[in-house]
Amino acid sequence: MRTTTTEREDAVVMSPAAGPADAAVIWMHGLGADGFDFVPLVPELNLPGNARVRFVFPHADVRPVTVNAGYAMRAWYDIRDLTPEGRDDEAGLQTTRERIESYIAVERAQGIEARRIVLAGFSQGGATALHVGLRHAERLAGIIALSCYLPLRDRLAAEAVGANRATPILMCHGREDVVVLPAFGELSRDALLAAGLPVEWRAYSMGHNLCRPEIFDIAAWLKYHLALDPPTGQ
Repeated sequence: MRTTTTEREDAVVMSPAAGPADAAVIWMHGLGADGFDFVPLVPELNLPGNARVRFVFPHADVRPVTVNAGYAMRAWYDIRDLTPEGRDDEAGLQTTRERIESYIAVERAQGIEARRIVLAGFSQGGATALHVGLRHAERLAGIIALSCYLPLRDRLAAEAVGANRATPILMCHGREDVVVLPAFGELSRDALLAAGLPVEWRAYSMGHNLCRPEIFDIAAWLKYHLALDPPTGQ
């Protein structure tokens, strides 16, 4: 899939060169990174040449992060400590949710159905994707949550929206991750499954990063859930 890239103050946007987008992936970066972090991933997904998917990579706001001695960096919310509870910044998550919802609204205003929109993210961005996606009012195409955890886990039953209780979720995690421990990801996976949410879990021999087999699995998942068929005759 060929794309054209637009760099904005708030995000990097990769639009399909084949014509108007008919699907969108809104992808949130990890703590301390920015929207450019996953731009190089798009060509590695090797999506079909006729796919018309817009990738939106927002930049998180700069804010002090308690666990990093209050140093200001791009973050979707504050992290007080590295326990699951220490990552539950309710106010920060709410502010970020409103912002990501605004990106969804832009895609909807451009004619893309909610069922053609994927929320994705890595680490803190993956946690954001889960938090926002499970509370969005309309059914989404899916949620990709990489090397992350479920924030505000105890609120899931009360706040998950019925429309997205059947939304497919892909969770990927490194078995050697020492930043977000695999146990945190597994705890989140189990909470989602216990709530009746459809989760595909993939574990890889890696740390807090991505690997080639994982990229292959993400690409296959996107092709399936966005019904991205190869060009005719190929």
